[in-house]
Amino acid sequence: MTVTTVLVVDDEPIARRRLIRMLRRLESVLVVGEAADVKQAVAEAERLKPDLLLLDIQIPGGDGFSVLERLGASAPQIIFVTAYDQHALRAFEVEAVDYVTKPVDPVRLTKAIERAIVAIAARASSCKVEELTTTVHSLRETLAEVTIPNPALWIRHRSGLLRVEIEDIIYARAERDYVQLHLTEKICLYPENMTALETKLAPYGFVRIHRSTLVRLKAIQKIQRGVDGRLTLQISDGTRLTVGRTYASGIRNRLSV
Repeated sequence: MTVTTVLVVDDEPIARRRLIRMLRRLESVLVVGEAADVKQAVAEAERLKPDLLLLDIQIPGGDGFSVLERLGASAPQIIFVTAYDQHALRAFEVEAVDYVTKPVDPVRLTKAIERAIVAIAARASSCKVEELTTTVHSLRETLAEVTIPNPALWIRHRSGLLRVEIEDIIYARAERDYVQLHLTEKICLYPENMTALETKLAPYGFVRIHRSTLVRLKAIQKIQRGVDGRLTLQISDGTRLTVGRTYASGIRNRLSV
């Protein structure tokens, strides 16, 4: 049986680990490495020469397209991982191997991998620079026109439902069986656990900084290191939040600090 080697590129450690766990369930796939930014992705791709890149679009040091441009003719087949709505990307499916939207569904990922394996076999180890360049430019131009719709969460409130705009959420903190949503002007209780909420909010610029805390990246105003070495974030509303040790490296990567 032919094994397809894969390099996973995503700046979020949790997202990388989740993708790797999914890939390891597939007998025809071997994960040979991982990377968190453009520079590391290019270096690992050149060193490991994988058959396939599972490539996040939004990564530090540029973007996923920067990785393709730097690799040029040596670029392997690509499956893009993106927070953009899948329907907005259908126009690219003819030129790209596939796209997987976040949060990644295991069944959808498996289908994308199957398509990639077929493409790799058909490619016969050649890659035309002209085709790659055309695809990159086409992707960039169309993605520049794509806007994420104004999303919201619906919360039971008294005898009805209350609409909470995601753009109004500054941070979220676990509170027993609920999650406190700290908005610009009030606090709401959301009846889900932190992991479920993280899945919903991650595509909109939120990052986990603690097992019980999720924060909007754009709301972070200041970062300080305490005497114990822990990072503390000052948020736009004046709140100070402590970063869990296991999440510190991910925060530094996301903020490029």
